[in-house]
Amino acid sequence: MPIRLNETAVVNPTDVPSEFESPPASDESVPKPSLRVLTPAEIAHNAAAAGPDVDAQGIPMKRGALAADPPLNPTDEFLAELKRDSESLESATPQEILKWAADRFAPKFTMATAFGPEGMTIIHMLATIAPETPIFNLETGYQFQETLDLRETVKQRYGIEVQYKYPDTTVEEFEALNGGPLYQTDPNRCCFERKLRVLHRAASGWHAWASAIRRDQSEDRAKAPIVGWDKKFQLVKISPLANWTKKDVWSLITKENIPYNPLHDQGYPSIGCQACTRPVQIGEDERAGRWTGFQKTECGLHTAD
Repeated sequence: MPIRLNETAVVNPTDVPSEFESPPASDESVPKPSLRVLTPAEIAHNAAAAGPDVDAQGIPMKRGALAADPPLNPTDEFLAELKRDSESLESATPQEILKWAADRFAPKFTMATAFGPEGMTIIHMLATIAPETPIFNLETGYQFQETLDLRETVKQRYGIEVQYKYPDTTVEEFEALNGGPLYQTDPNRCCFERKLRVLHRAASGWHAWASAIRRDQSEDRAKAPIVGWDKKFQLVKISPLANWTKKDVWSLITKENIPYNPLHDQGYPSIGCQACTRPVQIGEDERAGRWTGFQKTECGLHTAD
């Protein structure tokens, strides 16, 4: 049975000879170690038991800006400063917010994008304001080809090469380890393994990142500050489009001829992984097409828990 990538096999320590012992005369005289794939619960338990440096899910406690050089720590004074900055930027334009972010945090300022209309709008702005800003995409292996094609479009239009950040396993390996497509039975864990774990690694070492969320998209995003401390990923999160509406976004796309995913013209207002995204019907919420059949509206990147 294959061992899950990057996991330690379960070995009976009594079967392992001491480094001070003489090697056995024959391999057949030594009991073979017992190897098996660890379950997710065992992985989390073992990681948590390893010490205070990881949480119950095996995610390093010291991550994001805390792992940067130099580190950026969320002291009371710093959090108060971010709150004042956020309040002062409430009436600013997205372009002004992005310029403030680049001036304040570059070269440790980055952006994650799923190539949605909001993300493409921010990329369009950054191309003029701070084109050197590193931008990355969480390539789960399940994205639409139309989404992936936008990476080359961005490169040709703006000269910006978006980096792909990958999970530890391919889709084939991941499904083999989980007895089939996990998105069909446990989409929360699928998102955690294919997105959140990847973002934890991608965010390590940065001081701040830009997100393309809007407050009017969902209840989870309704109270998002312009600038705030992202406790989950432990770095400053900047949302320049927080006060914008869907109409604002598409007005700029039309005016500036910003490239966008052609699936938006086919009834997909919000696009995630192909298997978990469908067109919405007339009168439905713009995120109604995500994770149909499950009580789930967010992948977890932009939620507090």
